[in-house]
Amino acid sequence: MNTKLDLKKIEKISKALGDPFRLKMMDMIKRQKSPCQCTSIVETLDLAQSTISHHLKQLVDADLIIAEKDGRHASYQINKEVLGAYIKFLNQYES
Repeated sequence: MNTKLDLKKIEKISKALGDPFRLKMMDMIKRQKSPCQCTSIVETLDLAQSTISHHLKQLVDADLIIAEKDGRHASYQINKEVLGAYIKFLNQYES
């Protein structure tokens, strides 16, 4: 993992992770052994499909998750490289 993140990217990731529903989505996606289907997120969270799509777009735009589209269906997985680089950035503030 050699991904470098500039401050603008750090800010975008931080904002994306600043929403509790997005954190729940990240957790759901992380728990899946294979890419997580959008429909399973919709079925689990008590939110409208359009709201979930909005939140997923924010996570994709921040490069925290990777979307794989198959026609009208999408599945998602954690972008471990970017998330790892973000964690590495935050770790520099440990005492």
